[in-house]
Amino acid sequence: MNKHFFASKLIEWYLRHKRDLPWRHTRNPYLIWLSEIILQQTRVKQGMPYYLAFAEKFPTVQDLAQADEREVLRLWQGLGYYARARNMHKTAKIVHEQHQGTFPETYSNLLTLKGIGPYTAAAIASFAFQEQVAVLDGNVFRVLSRLFGIDTDISSNEGKKQFTKLANELIPAENPDLFNQGIMEFGALLCTPVSPQCMFCPFNNECIANLTGRQEVLPVKAKKNNSKERYFHYLILKSDDKLAMKERNMKDIWSGLYDFYLLEEKEFYSLETLLLKHDLTELFGEATLEKESLTYTHILTHQKVYARFWHLAISSEKSSEIASRLGISFYSLDEIQDLPKPVLINKYLHEYFF
Repeated sequence: MNKHFFASKLIEWYLRHKRDLPWRHTRNPYLIWLSEIILQQTRVKQGMPYYLAFAEKFPTVQDLAQADEREVLRLWQGLGYYARARNMHKTAKIVHEQHQGTFPETYSNLLTLKGIGPYTAAAIASFAFQEQVAVLDGNVFRVLSRLFGIDTDISSNEGKKQFTKLANELIPAENPDLFNQGIMEFGALLCTPVSPQCMFCPFNNECIANLTGRQEVLPVKAKKNNSKERYFHYLILKSDDKLAMKERNMKDIWSGLYDFYLLEEKEFYSLETLLLKHDLTELFGEATLEKESLTYTHILTHQKVYARFWHLAISSEKSSEIASRLGISFYSLDEIQDLPKPVLINKYLHEYFF
Protein backbone atom coordinates (compact mmCIF):
# COMPACT_ATOMS: atom_id res chain seq x y z
CA MET A 1 0.00 0.00 0.00
CA ASN A 2 1.35 3.42 -0.96
CA LYS A 3 2.36 5.16 2.28
CA HIS A 4 1.06 8.57 1.13
CA PHE A 5 -2.32 7.00 0.32
CA PHE A 6 -2.44 5.28 3.69
CA ALA A 7 -1.48 8.36 5.72
CA SER A 8 -3.83 10.76 3.93
CA LYS A 9 -6.80 8.38 4.10
CA LEU A 10 -6.13 7.58 7.76
CA ILE A 11 -5.95 11.26 8.75
CA GLU A 12 -9.08 12.01 6.72
CA TRP A 13 -10.93 9.25 8.62
CA TYR A 14 -9.59 10.50 11.97
CA LEU A 15 -10.68 14.11 11.44
CA ARG A 16 -14.20 12.90 10.67
CA HIS A 17 -14.59 10.32 13.44
CA LYS A 18 -12.27 11.26 16.33
CA ARG A 19 -13.59 11.46 19.86
CA ASP A 20 -13.51 14.87 21.54
CA LEU A 21 -10.99 14.27 24.33
CA PRO A 22 -9.48 17.06 26.49
CA TRP A 23 -5.82 16.12 25.93
CA ARG A 24 -6.35 16.55 22.19
CA HIS A 25 -6.91 20.27 22.68
CA THR A 26 -3.43 21.03 23.99
CA ARG A 27 0.21 20.90 23.00
CA ASN A 28 1.30 21.14 26.63
CA PRO A 29 3.75 18.23 27.01
CA TYR A 30 2.94 17.84 30.70
CA LEU A 31 -0.79 17.32 30.10
CA ILE A 32 -0.09 15.02 27.15
CA TRP A 33 2.32 12.99 29.28
CA LEU A 34 -0.23 12.87 32.10
CA SER A 35 -2.92 11.52 29.78
CA GLU A 36 -0.61 8.89 28.32
CA ILE A 37 0.45 7.57 31.73
CA ILE A 38 -3.14 7.39 32.96
CA LEU A 39 -4.38 5.68 29.78
CA GLN A 40 -1.74 2.94 29.84
CA GLN A 41 -3.67 -0.33 30.19
CA THR A 42 -6.78 1.73 30.93
CA ARG A 43 -9.87 2.44 28.84
CA VAL A 44 -10.58 6.07 27.99
CA LYS A 45 -13.94 6.01 29.80
CA GLN A 46 -12.28 4.78 32.98
CA GLY A 47 -9.24 7.04 32.72
CA MET A 48 -11.03 10.30 31.85
CA PRO A 49 -12.14 11.26 35.40
CA TYR A 50 -8.64 10.53 36.70
CA TYR A 51 -7.06 12.73 34.04
CA LEU A 52 -9.44 15.59 34.87
CA ALA A 53 -8.82 15.16 38.61
CA PHE A 54 -5.03 15.16 38.23
CA ALA A 55 -5.06 18.08 35.80
CA GLU A 56 -7.14 20.10 38.27
CA LYS A 57 -5.23 19.09 41.39
CA PHE A 58 -1.78 19.36 39.78
CA PRO A 59 -2.06 21.79 36.83
CA THR A 60 1.72 21.88 36.27
CA VAL A 61 4.53 19.36 36.52
CA GLN A 62 5.91 21.44 39.40
CA ASP A 63 2.67 20.96 41.34
CA LEU A 64 2.83 17.20 40.84
CA ALA A 65 6.53 17.04 41.73
CA GLN A 66 5.99 18.87 45.02
CA ALA A 67 3.00 16.76 46.07
CA ASP A 68 3.21 14.13 48.80
CA GLU A 69 3.32 10.60 47.37
CA ARG A 70 0.43 9.56 49.59
CA GLU A 71 -1.70 12.32 48.03
CA VAL A 72 -0.78 11.10 44.54
CA LEU A 73 -1.64 7.49 45.39
CA ARG A 74 -4.90 8.56 47.01
CA LEU A 75 -5.98 10.39 43.84
CA TRP A 76 -4.93 7.35 41.77
CA GLN A 77 -6.94 4.98 43.97
CA GLY A 78 -9.11 2.59 41.95
CA LEU A 79 -7.15 2.92 38.71
CA GLY A 80 -4.83 0.00 39.41
CA TYR A 81 -1.21 -0.62 38.41
CA TYR A 82 -0.05 1.70 41.20
CA ALA A 83 3.56 1.55 40.04
CA ARG A 84 2.44 3.92 37.27
CA ALA A 85 1.49 6.54 39.85
CA ARG A 86 4.74 6.22 41.77
CA ASN A 87 6.84 6.32 38.57
CA MET A 88 4.83 9.29 37.33
CA HIS A 89 5.56 11.13 40.56
CA LYS A 90 9.29 10.32 40.30
CA THR A 91 9.43 11.50 36.68
CA ALA A 92 7.69 14.76 37.62
CA LYS A 93 10.37 15.35 40.25
CA ILE A 94 13.12 14.73 37.70
CA VAL A 95 11.57 17.18 35.21
CA HIS A 96 11.11 19.75 37.96
CA GLU A 97 14.51 19.40 39.63
CA GLN A 98 16.81 18.53 36.73
CA HIS A 99 15.08 20.20 33.76
CA GLN A 100 13.69 23.32 35.43
CA GLY A 101 10.14 22.09 34.98
CA THR A 102 10.43 21.84 31.18
CA PHE A 103 10.02 18.61 29.24
CA PRO A 104 12.72 17.86 26.62
CA GLU A 105 11.43 18.60 23.12
CA THR A 106 12.80 15.64 21.14
CA TYR A 107 12.12 11.91 21.18
CA SER A 108 15.73 11.02 21.95
CA ASN A 109 15.97 13.47 24.84
CA LEU A 110 12.61 12.43 26.25
CA LEU A 111 13.91 8.86 26.41
CA THR A 112 16.61 10.01 28.83
CA LEU A 113 13.93 10.69 31.45
CA LYS A 114 13.45 7.84 33.88
CA GLY A 115 9.92 6.50 33.55
CA ILE A 116 9.44 7.51 29.90
CA GLY A 117 9.78 4.68 27.38
CA PRO A 118 9.62 4.61 23.57
CA TYR A 119 5.82 4.81 23.31
CA THR A 120 5.37 7.72 25.72
CA ALA A 121 8.37 9.58 24.27
CA ALA A 122 6.94 9.20 20.75
CA ALA A 123 3.52 10.40 21.89
CA ILE A 124 4.89 13.55 23.57
CA ALA A 125 7.34 14.29 20.76
CA SER A 126 4.70 14.03 18.04
CA PHE A 127 1.67 15.49 19.86
CA ALA A 128 3.46 18.38 21.56
CA PHE A 129 6.39 19.08 19.26
CA GLN A 130 5.32 17.69 15.85
CA GLU A 131 8.28 15.33 15.59
CA GLN A 132 8.03 12.64 12.91
CA VAL A 133 8.24 9.58 15.15
CA ALA A 134 5.65 6.82 15.27
CA VAL A 135 3.87 5.55 18.36
CA LEU A 136 3.47 1.83 18.82
CA ASP A 137 0.82 0.45 21.15
CA GLY A 138 -1.65 -2.43 21.03
CA ASN A 139 -3.95 -0.60 18.66
CA VAL A 140 -1.11 0.18 16.23
CA PHE A 141 0.18 -3.40 16.30
CA ARG A 142 -3.31 -4.66 15.46
CA VAL A 143 -3.98 -2.19 12.64
CA LEU A 144 -0.64 -2.72 10.93
CA SER A 145 -0.71 -6.49 11.39
CA ARG A 146 -4.11 -6.78 9.76
CA LEU A 147 -3.63 -4.19 7.01
CA PHE A 148 -0.30 -5.62 5.88
CA GLY A 149 -0.92 -9.27 6.77
CA ILE A 150 2.03 -9.52 9.18
CA ASP A 151 2.01 -12.67 11.32
CA THR A 152 5.21 -12.04 13.28
CA ASP A 153 4.62 -12.37 17.04
CA ILE A 154 4.14 -8.81 18.32
CA SER A 155 5.53 -9.74 21.74
CA SER A 156 8.85 -10.90 20.26
CA ASN A 157 11.89 -8.66 19.75
CA GLU A 158 11.75 -9.39 16.03
CA GLY A 159 8.11 -8.32 15.90
CA LYS A 160 8.72 -5.10 17.80
CA LYS A 161 11.57 -4.18 15.43
CA GLN A 162 9.52 -5.03 12.34
CA PHE A 163 6.45 -3.04 13.37
CA THR A 164 8.51 -0.09 14.60
CA LYS A 165 10.30 0.09 11.26
CA LEU A 166 7.04 -0.10 9.30
CA ALA A 167 5.26 2.51 11.46
CA ASN A 168 8.14 4.97 11.07
CA GLU A 169 8.15 4.44 7.31
CA LEU A 170 4.43 5.23 7.12
CA ILE A 171 4.27 8.34 9.35
CA PRO A 172 4.35 11.56 7.28
CA ALA A 173 6.56 14.56 7.99
CA GLU A 174 3.47 16.76 7.85
CA ASN A 175 0.92 16.27 10.64
CA PRO A 176 2.68 13.37 12.42
CA ASP A 177 0.49 14.06 15.44
CA LEU A 178 -2.70 13.49 13.45
CA PHE A 179 -1.26 10.30 12.00
CA ASN A 180 -0.37 8.90 15.43
CA GLN A 181 -3.67 9.93 16.97
CA GLY A 182 -5.46 8.58 13.92
CA ILE A 183 -3.95 5.11 13.87
CA MET A 184 -4.58 4.62 17.59
CA GLU A 185 -8.15 5.89 17.27
CA PHE A 186 -8.67 3.66 14.25
CA GLY A 187 -7.67 0.62 16.29
CA ALA A 188 -9.80 1.67 19.25
CA LEU A 189 -13.00 2.41 17.32
CA LEU A 190 -12.94 0.48 14.03
CA CYS A 191 -10.19 -2.16 13.86
CA THR A 192 -11.13 -3.56 17.26
CA PRO A 193 -9.75 -6.78 18.82
CA VAL A 194 -13.09 -8.57 18.44
CA SER A 195 -15.63 -8.05 15.64
CA PRO A 196 -13.81 -5.26 13.74
CA GLN A 197 -16.05 -3.01 11.64
CA CYS A 198 -14.58 -4.09 8.30
CA MET A 199 -17.69 -3.04 6.35
CA PHE A 200 -17.03 0.59 7.27
CA CYS A 201 -13.24 0.46 6.97
CA PRO A 202 -11.74 2.85 4.39
CA PHE A 203 -9.06 0.21 3.72
CA ASN A 204 -11.30 -2.84 3.29
CA ASN A 205 -10.17 -3.25 -0.33
CA GLU A 206 -6.48 -3.12 0.64
CA CYS A 207 -6.46 -4.86 4.04
CA ILE A 208 -4.78 -8.28 3.77
CA ALA A 209 -6.61 -9.65 6.83
CA ASN A 210 -9.99 -8.64 5.39
CA LEU A 211 -9.18 -10.08 1.96
CA THR A 212 -7.99 -13.38 3.43
CA GLY A 213 -10.41 -13.67 6.37
CA ARG A 214 -7.70 -13.47 9.05
CA GLN A 215 -9.10 -10.63 11.18
CA GLU A 216 -9.58 -12.88 14.21
CA VAL A 217 -6.07 -14.39 14.13
CA LEU A 218 -4.06 -11.20 13.60
CA PRO A 219 -2.07 -9.88 15.32
CA VAL A 220 -0.19 -12.93 16.57
CA LYS A 221 0.82 -12.77 20.21
CA ALA A 222 2.32 -15.49 22.40
CA LYS A 223 0.00 -16.65 25.17
CA LYS A 224 0.75 -15.38 28.65
CA ASN A 225 1.60 -17.69 31.51
CA ASN A 226 -1.19 -18.68 33.88
CA SER A 227 -1.78 -16.20 36.65
CA LYS A 228 -0.46 -16.84 40.13
CA GLU A 229 -3.02 -17.61 42.85
CA ARG A 230 -2.58 -16.07 46.30
CA TYR A 231 -4.51 -16.52 49.55
CA PHE A 232 -4.81 -13.47 51.82
CA HIS A 233 -5.98 -13.77 55.41
CA TYR A 234 -6.84 -10.26 56.67
CA LEU A 235 -7.21 -9.51 60.38
CA ILE A 236 -9.38 -6.43 60.87
CA LEU A 237 -8.36 -5.27 64.33
CA LYS A 238 -10.78 -2.83 65.96
CA SER A 239 -10.15 -0.87 69.15
CA ASP A 240 -12.12 2.15 70.42
CA ASP A 241 -13.83 2.66 67.03
CA LYS A 242 -10.47 2.65 65.28
CA LEU A 243 -9.18 0.12 62.78
CA ALA A 244 -5.60 -1.07 62.37
CA MET A 245 -3.97 -0.45 58.97
CA LYS A 246 -0.47 -1.02 57.68
CA GLU A 247 1.41 0.51 54.75
CA ARG A 248 2.58 -2.00 52.17
CA ASN A 249 6.19 -1.02 51.52
CA MET A 250 7.62 -4.30 50.27
CA LYS A 251 8.30 -4.95 46.60
CA ASP A 252 4.92 -6.45 45.93
CA ILE A 253 1.51 -5.49 44.61
CA TRP A 254 -0.05 -2.35 46.10
CA SER A 255 3.27 -1.02 47.38
CA GLY A 256 2.73 2.26 49.23
CA LEU A 257 -0.98 1.58 49.81
CA TYR A 258 -2.63 0.67 53.10
CA ASP A 259 -4.42 -2.54 53.98
CA PHE A 260 -5.31 -4.53 57.09
CA TYR A 261 -2.90 -6.81 58.89
CA LEU A 262 -2.17 -9.56 56.40
CA LEU A 263 -1.16 -13.18 56.80
CA GLU A 264 -0.55 -14.86 53.45
CA GLU A 265 -0.59 -18.62 53.02
CA LYS A 266 -0.73 -21.11 50.13
CA GLU A 267 -4.31 -22.03 51.07
CA PHE A 268 -7.04 -20.93 53.45
CA TYR A 269 -6.98 -21.90 57.12
CA SER A 270 -9.30 -21.43 60.06
CA LEU A 271 -8.51 -18.47 62.29
CA GLU A 272 -7.41 -20.80 65.09
CA THR A 273 -4.95 -22.62 62.80
CA LEU A 274 -3.76 -19.35 61.29
CA LEU A 275 -2.94 -17.77 64.66
CA LEU A 276 -1.20 -20.96 65.76
CA LYS A 277 0.96 -21.12 62.61
CA HIS A 278 2.10 -17.50 63.10
CA ASP A 279 2.58 -17.74 66.89
CA LEU A 280 -0.17 -15.20 67.53
CA THR A 281 -2.51 -17.26 69.69
CA GLU A 282 -1.35 -15.74 72.97
CA LEU A 283 -1.29 -12.19 71.57
CA PHE A 284 -4.93 -12.45 70.48
CA GLY A 285 -6.07 -14.61 73.38
CA GLU A 286 -8.44 -11.93 74.69
CA ALA A 287 -9.67 -10.75 71.29
CA THR A 288 -13.32 -11.25 70.35
CA LEU A 289 -14.17 -12.59 66.90
CA GLU A 290 -17.09 -10.48 65.68
CA LYS A 291 -17.32 -11.57 62.06
CA GLU A 292 -15.75 -13.86 59.47
CA SER A 293 -16.27 -12.93 55.83
CA LEU A 294 -16.92 -15.01 52.76
CA THR A 295 -14.13 -15.35 50.20
CA TYR A 296 -13.49 -12.35 47.97
CA THR A 297 -11.76 -12.71 44.59
CA HIS A 298 -9.67 -9.90 43.14
CA ILE A 299 -8.14 -10.41 39.69
CA LEU A 300 -4.94 -8.62 38.68
CA THR A 301 -3.01 -8.87 35.43
CA HIS A 302 -0.81 -11.79 36.44
CA GLN A 303 -2.30 -12.71 39.80
CA LYS A 304 -5.57 -13.80 41.31
CA VAL A 305 -6.05 -12.86 44.97
CA TYR A 306 -8.47 -14.75 47.21
CA ALA A 307 -9.15 -12.91 50.46
CA ARG A 308 -10.98 -13.54 53.70
CA PHE A 309 -11.48 -11.06 56.52
CA TRP A 310 -11.73 -11.70 60.27
CA HIS A 311 -13.10 -8.87 62.45
CA LEU A 312 -11.42 -8.93 65.85
CA ALA A 313 -12.32 -6.60 68.72
CA ILE A 314 -9.26 -5.59 70.75
CA SER A 315 -9.29 -3.95 74.17
CA SER A 316 -7.69 -0.51 74.41
CA GLU A 317 -5.23 -1.89 76.97
CA LYS A 318 -4.03 -4.55 74.53
CA SER A 319 -4.00 -2.40 71.37
CA SER A 320 -0.65 -0.73 72.08
CA GLU A 321 1.11 -4.04 72.55
CA ILE A 322 -0.42 -5.47 69.39
CA ALA A 323 0.41 -2.36 67.39
CA SER A 324 4.02 -2.43 68.56
CA ARG A 325 4.53 -6.11 67.85
CA LEU A 326 2.81 -6.18 64.45
CA GLY A 327 4.00 -2.80 63.17
CA ILE A 328 0.50 -1.47 62.64
CA SER A 329 -1.28 1.77 63.52
CA PHE A 330 -4.86 2.45 64.52
CA TYR A 331 -6.83 5.03 62.50
CA SER A 332 -10.28 6.54 62.77
CA LEU A 333 -12.65 5.98 59.84
CA ASP A 334 -12.17 9.61 58.76
CA GLU A 335 -8.41 9.11 58.71
CA ILE A 336 -8.79 5.86 56.77
CA GLN A 337 -10.85 7.69 54.15
CA ASP A 338 -7.76 9.76 53.33
CA LEU A 339 -5.34 6.83 53.12
CA PRO A 340 -4.54 5.38 49.69
CA LYS A 341 -5.94 1.85 49.60
CA PRO A 342 -6.22 -1.04 47.13
CA VAL A 343 -9.59 -1.45 45.44
CA LEU A 344 -10.23 -4.69 47.32
CA ILE A 345 -9.74 -3.02 50.72
CA ASN A 346 -11.65 0.12 49.78
CA LYS A 347 -14.57 -1.98 48.57
CA TYR A 348 -14.65 -3.98 51.79
CA LEU A 349 -14.49 -0.87 53.94
CA HIS A 350 -17.43 0.68 52.12
CA GLU A 351 -19.37 -2.53 52.45
CA TYR A 352 -19.00 -2.83 56.22
CA PHE A 353 -17.76 0.44 57.74
CA PHE A 354 -18.48 3.55 55.63
